[in-house]
Amino acid sequence: MSERLVLRRARSADIPAMSAIRLSVTENVLSDPTRVTLQMYEDYLDRDGRGWVAEMDGEIAGFSYADRHEASIWALFISPRYEGRGLGKALLHLATSWLFELGHPRIALGTTPGTRADRFYAAQGWTRTAGAGREVCFVLERPRP
Repeated sequence: MSERLVLRRARSADIPAMSAIRLSVTENVLSDPTRVTLQMYEDYLDRDGRGWVAEMDGEIAGFSYADRHEASIWALFISPRYEGRGLGKALLHLATSWLFELGHPRIALGTTPGTRADRFYAAQGWTRTAGAGREVCFVLERPRP
């Protein structure tokens, strides 16, 4: 049986599923889950950025958010059930393409060092930079024409 993938813009009705995915991950776990509010998810749908979801057979399997003001990736998370299927790459591409279309020359993000996310961004061509605190930072430059 083949699974059907749909990538689309996130909407308010997706927020409970996105929040559940964020709280289900085993790496980059929130030390204080109350710091990421449902209002933040709502604000990043359009006002502060843009969000996308990946659906597998109608179930939300992952999501990404891009921050339009900071030119950064605010979130990229895949449900543990759907890891390893290329969803992260597809969602990251949507977010970075949108930020570059807005005219940003570079995009940044932070993650926990030594995690799969750390290795994932390096493998996608992001450049590791000095981080603050317990985070490692990455930047991606706009591709040259």
